[in-house]
Amino acid sequence: MIKEGIKEFALLLLTFQFIDLNLKIKLIRNIRMSLYDDIIIDFKKSLKEQDKQKLSVLRGLKSAIKNKQVALRQELTDDQIMGVISSEIKKGKEAIEKFGQGSRQELVEKEEAEIKILSEYLPPQLSTQDIKEIVTQVIEEISASGPKDLGSVMKSAMARLAGRADGREVNRIARELLS
Repeated sequence: MIKEGIKEFALLLLTFQFIDLNLKIKLIRNIRMSLYDDIIIDFKKSLKEQDKQKLSVLRGLKSAIKNKQVALRQELTDDQIMGVISSEIKKGKEAIEKFGQGSRQELVEKEEAEIKILSEYLPPQLSTQDIKEIVTQVIEEISASGPKDLGSVMKSAMARLAGRADGREVNRIARELLS
């Protein structure tokens, strides 16, 4: 009930013409809402500003989130939504590789811009050094001794790094430290 009231307040706030749009966004972001609510608000903002690129990206993201909700038959948590965003970013990076191989620079730039928009909804990515420190802690905690323990190290490390590090990078570092 309270969450619905907050959503209604946020949407009502967006309709006021005399309040600066950036101020509206700041006020709304100070109200604790779900990640999906933030996406909807940014979608409406880009609709009003006629930002076609951001609008297109957010439409695709909303669609991917809805598809996941239908598949799971439940509302998604923020962590699940971050997973959807991460998978969309991963798809974009794969597309960049393919477009780069095909010498399609305009499509590479488009995908990079889309990834930048999607990345706004994820927590900041950790540096390689930070990932290395966390993986080292995990290895010490579970007393991993070699490459045979990679699975348990990855499970624990990814639980701690959820949404803040790329799985391939974590895997590379874990293999390096276990060798």
